[in-house]
Amino acid sequence: MSAFVPPEPPAYAAATLRERVARLVTEALAPAHLVIALLLLVGAHSTADWSGAGWGLLAALFCGVVPIGLISWGVRRGALTDRHIRIRRQRVVPMGASLLSVVAGVALLRVLHAPTEVGALVVAMLAGLASALAVTVWWQISLHNAVAGGTAMVLALAFGPGVLPLAAAVPLAAGWSRLVLRAHTPAQVLAGTALGGVCALAFTLLR
Repeated sequence: MSAFVPPEPPAYAAATLRERVARLVTEALAPAHLVIALLLLVGAHSTADWSGAGWGLLAALFCGVVPIGLISWGVRRGALTDRHIRIRRQRVVPMGASLLSVVAGVALLRVLHAPTEVGALVVAMLAGLASALAVTVWWQISLHNAVAGGTAMVLALAFGPGVLPLAAAVPLAAGWSRLVLRAHTPAQVLAGTALGGVCALAFTLLR
């Protein structure tokens, strides 16, 4: 089991410019933010009208909004250090609860006959979350980069090779920010990116 414990991020006032930029990137590319944005994009792309965005919004409720709420509640109770859950052992319970929320989302979208692309994306997210949780039990894999890697893969699969430069920038920026803040080792960042990218392949298999 990993003994890696990331240091507490420097206070904003005491941080260098590089660290301040890294903190902004880390916040902007937080897993839940990427999940919500990706579901809205793919949802809007999945139909010929705006109903697809509605399906994406419904999926985002289970895959992004509920996990954000669970983490915020844990932080307010003092059970979690921060919104990014810096301490690995604290991640297991909120990730497990989030997994149940995503399972509920998959079931509801299936019952309501959501567009295939939206359903496929949520299943891919479920696979990614389950895999990341299994690894997190013993090792501090980068969740930021797991989601960023999955996001890049799904963007490329859904919108074509023209978006590759923008898609690739997501995990690169997320990984850079996590390394600058010493939240992860290079191996943890690379493993997270690879895991997210592989799990995202479920999207193209099911769409």
